[in-house]
Amino acid sequence: MTTSITPRFPAVHVRLSGQDGNVFLIVGRVRRALVQAGATDSDVKSFMDEMMTAGSYGEALQTVMRWVEVS
Repeated sequence: MTTSITPRFPAVHVRLSGQDGNVFLIVGRVRRALVQAGATDSDVKSFMDEMMTAGSYGEALQTVMRWVEVS
C-alpha cells in the first residue's frame, strides 16, 4: 500500500533525479527553494533542524519529501 503525503510546501518543487546525490547539496537546494518561495526564517530553520537529525541518507530524503515536492 502506498500512502500519499502532501508536503508542507507543496508548491515548492525540487528536482533531485539526475542531480548530484550529495546530501549537503540536496539540503542546499531545498533550503534555497524554500527561501525563494517565501518560507519564513522559522520554517527554514525548522527544515534545517530536522535535516540535521536525520540518521541516514534515506531519512534525509524522507525529510525532504515531507517538506517539498520532489522529482
